[in-house]
Amino acid sequence: MSRVRKWSRSIHRDLSFFFSGVLLLYAVSGSMLNHKRDFNSDYSIERWSVQLQGEYPASVAEWDKATVVRHLEEIDQAGNYLKHYAPDENSVKVFIRGGSTLVVDLRTGQAEFESIHRRPLLSSLNRMHYNPSRWWTIFSDVFLVSLVTIVLSGLVMIKGRKGLWGRGGIELLAGILIPVLFIFLT
Repeated sequence: MSRVRKWSRSIHRDLSFFFSGVLLLYAVSGSMLNHKRDFNSDYSIERWSVQLQGEYPASVAEWDKATVVRHLEEIDQAGNYLKHYAPDENSVKVFIRGGSTLVVDLRTGQAEFESIHRRPLLSSLNRMHYNPSRWWTIFSDVFLVSLVTIVLSGLVMIKGRKGLWGRGGIELLAGILIPVLFIFLT
């Protein structure tokens, strides 16, 4: 058994150091995904009101592409026009490249601009949880086997009262029971 403990320490140490970075990144991105209701880690969304200047048609039928593009110049988005439509007789919704939108109230000329920008680093971290490619699947499977190896080697490293048959065993059971209870109680 002492030989097993010796090998366990080496395997545990080396795999732990190798996969610590991946584990930290998974923890950070997993936390962001758990708090999606509180924080959108994929996109930055800003909204603000704009009062259209000059004359603007009060009728939906008079809003053509040229009219829309002219008003998009006021918010520096003229080159990003995609399309527009009228959700009702009093408003026009304009779609702008990149996911942004402009909704114009035809009665007042008041418009709501919603700007959407991808968060480059944070959205990339989230992609790890969405299995972005075949090579990531293979790497994740290796990571899974390594985590199981790290856990098993850690369980046999310490003997006696603090090991698996003592306090360590109680902590292991508690660590299993808490998620199991959560599953059955929710």
